[in-house]
Amino acid sequence: MDTDVIVIGGGLSGLALADHLQRAGIAYRVLEARARFGGRIKVASVGEAGFDLGPSWFWPGQPRMAAMVERLGLTVFDQYSKGTLCYEDEAGIVRRDLGFSSMEGSYRIQGGIAALIDGLTAKLDRQNIMTGAVVKTVRDMAGVAVELQSGKVIKGKRAVLAIPPRVAANLTYQPELPSTAMNAMRSMPTWMGGQAKFVAVYDRPFWREKGLSGDAMSRHEPLMEIHDATDPKTGLGALFGFVGTPAGARNGQGEAVKTAAVQQLGRIFGQQALSPEKVFYQDWAEQVETASDLDRAPLREHPVYGLPHAMSDLWEKRLRMGSTEVATQFGGFLEGALEAAEHLAQDLIADR
Repeated sequence: MDTDVIVIGGGLSGLALADHLQRAGIAYRVLEARARFGGRIKVASVGEAGFDLGPSWFWPGQPRMAAMVERLGLTVFDQYSKGTLCYEDEAGIVRRDLGFSSMEGSYRIQGGIAALIDGLTAKLDRQNIMTGAVVKTVRDMAGVAVELQSGKVIKGKRAVLAIPPRVAANLTYQPELPSTAMNAMRSMPTWMGGQAKFVAVYDRPFWREKGLSGDAMSRHEPLMEIHDATDPKTGLGALFGFVGTPAGARNGQGEAVKTAAVQQLGRIFGQQALSPEKVFYQDWAEQVETASDLDRAPLREHPVYGLPHAMSDLWEKRLRMGSTEVATQFGGFLEGALEAAEHLAQDLIADR
């Protein structure tokens, strides 16, 4: 055996699980397909400032996130919420007096959420965590053998799929997993799977000078929801928005989306918004490590997450699920990734 637990996926849940295992003295290996760790957590950097292209917030009442940022020594600050909210109707007509920040009370992390990933990877044994490790086949054979696209095979006693269930369903399993398990995996929507995010960076948050919070809601594409993403350390202003254009319609149209988004910010926040210093665009639906074709259909509400019975006890518990989607209480959130890792670690430690 090369290790005890093979963790497939180096996002927050996979790295947090590895951290639990390392502290418990259990051998592990983390396999991440991308060239970077973090999964759906990604930050665009401008000098010392970091702007989230994936999840941006956590909230009071999420104890694992609070404990993690304290343990890693990260700086937390409140989402900016002073000033009024803007609203753009279908015709592009804007009102700027309709209330206050919709995200008041939420927290952000200095440097971006990727500070969590940097903090965790710094604590892990580097020889046990791999990037560019694209998993091709997972086999049950006197333990678990994971074959990479490169041809390398890594063997362990147990394996954890710390990736979205729909992405896990695209791997090859020998023997094949029960149809009930595969159907359950495919029926579980990937949080953020069909989402795209746009960020515009400015020399300062000029909208605040106009009494605006940076929050906007729109019924005019491409951005449907906009928030202040200013970096408090450097003072660089930023606005980010969730793209409302469905994944199928925007496929391969990133440059057009960016151009239209800047024009939209100009309509909502004024002429100064038409000249950002930098713009960033991340379409998660185009990332095969995050989303499947099933995730192109937009989500209308937060899915009911948790671990279905059909996805548990696979290969007599030698194969387990461990992404945020299987968390019972906070599924889909950063807290859910930590929740899934914590509960899974407890089971793996108890069963060693």
